[in-house]
Amino acid sequence: MRQTKFQAHLVPVLWILLCPILLEASCRKDAQETASYSLEEAQKVLAAVDQIAAETQKPWNGPLRSLTITESEFNSYIAYRIEKEKEQIMKELRLKLLDKNKIEGKIHIDLRGQDIPRYIRPEMDVFFAATLLIENGRAKVDIRELFLGDEPIKPMILDLAIAISAKLNNQEVTSINDWYDLPYGIKDVRTGKGRVTFYY
Repeated sequence: MRQTKFQAHLVPVLWILLCPILLEASCRKDAQETASYSLEEAQKVLAAVDQIAAETQKPWNGPLRSLTITESEFNSYIAYRIEKEKEQIMKELRLKLLDKNKIEGKIHIDLRGQDIPRYIRPEMDVFFAATLLIENGRAKVDIRELFLGDEPIKPMILDLAIAISAKLNNQEVTSINDWYDLPYGIKDVRTGKGRVTFYY
């Protein structure tokens, strides 16, 4: 299925937005080792993305429209993107969507073969708890807790992974502390238990 500009920015607003995301990076161990996912669920999200992109091209003076995606569907979409784009650093990103834009998640980072400081583990599972902040058409993931396994760590570990990923993909280096523009047409994003709703 054709990838729209909206699709290209949705996960990155999440990996950076969600841990850099939320707007321009994604990954896992090997394409064959990527976490299992439902292609049918991923295609539902792709169709939803196309729907939003098409509808935002037409004049609209009514109240904001909304589209809700389940946690399972969204995770399938992320896994699909990671596999399809053959991400080299972030090999897995799984989210738990909670009320009031609270998010928890797991990121599997694979830095094997990359030029990294000796004190950085080449493979790591990072767990986080965050709040998704939305303001004036921009979004930011406010990390509240960050763990490497069961050990608390500083956000700079993720910034390093983001910098390496950006370099590999010839992208601008960003930080998890940055604000990012929401995908075109999206005015607000709200999470509830097991779901995320996009307003456009």
